[in-house]
Amino acid sequence: MPDIAQLAARLDDAARHAEAVAQLEEPIDLADAYRVQAASMGRRYARGENRIGMKMGFTSRAKMAQMGLDTMIWGRLTDGMLIEDGGTIDIRRFVHPRVEPEIAFLLAAPLSGIVTPLAARAALAGIAPALEIIDSRYRDFKFSLTDVVADNSSSSGLVVGPWADPAIDFSNLGMIVEIDGVERMIGSSAAILGNPIRSLVAAAKLAQEAGEPLQAGDIVMAGGATAAEALAPGQHIRLTVQHLGHAEFRVAPAA
Repeated sequence: MPDIAQLAARLDDAARHAEAVAQLEEPIDLADAYRVQAASMGRRYARGENRIGMKMGFTSRAKMAQMGLDTMIWGRLTDGMLIEDGGTIDIRRFVHPRVEPEIAFLLAAPLSGIVTPLAARAALAGIAPALEIIDSRYRDFKFSLTDVVADNSSSSGLVVGPWADPAIDFSNLGMIVEIDGVERMIGSSAAILGNPIRSLVAAAKLAQEAGEPLQAGDIVMAGGATAAEALAPGQHIRLTVQHLGHAEFRVAPAA
């Protein structure tokens, strides 16, 4: 049996001190990887952070096929990961930080188990443009599926723009990320499982299975709409989503 607590401590320390670690040598399966993730996040809760929702990963059908999966992966979000819209991050907090454009959901009511897209929409209080900062704690950004799941599915930070009325059609919204005023990532919300609401439906089922059903007030990050881009000191990142507006942040200059 793998030492779940020891693996969790290793990854938590790597994230807390922004120090890369080797890939996990211990043989673990996907269920064990989620146990490591839960234990690692439990250490963060013990230090005072609060769970505020979840992030979805592998929300591209092509990526799932590549990894031999028939479902997505997920990670936990905490208030310690929140970055104010328009705020500044210190890149030294991270190991290999990258950014990707997403759609964020805010729940008005609990949502758990197997639900329909219609029920998922009815549970929404708002949707927003969002940027996720992902950060693998493994050396050279190399990891297996179980490695990344154990490492909270690389979730490290999120910037959420203004909340909008969820009644709008968000199935195919244009998304553009500019870095220092230059368009670097162009995509559509349709890249998220064909419609981001499918990501929320999947999140409800996965959260329930983990014993942490989604609650009113939770944020769900639907998954990347494009490939992630590496961050560097001094950059200004700005996401524009059709009909939803903007989300942005800055990376502090090098010390």
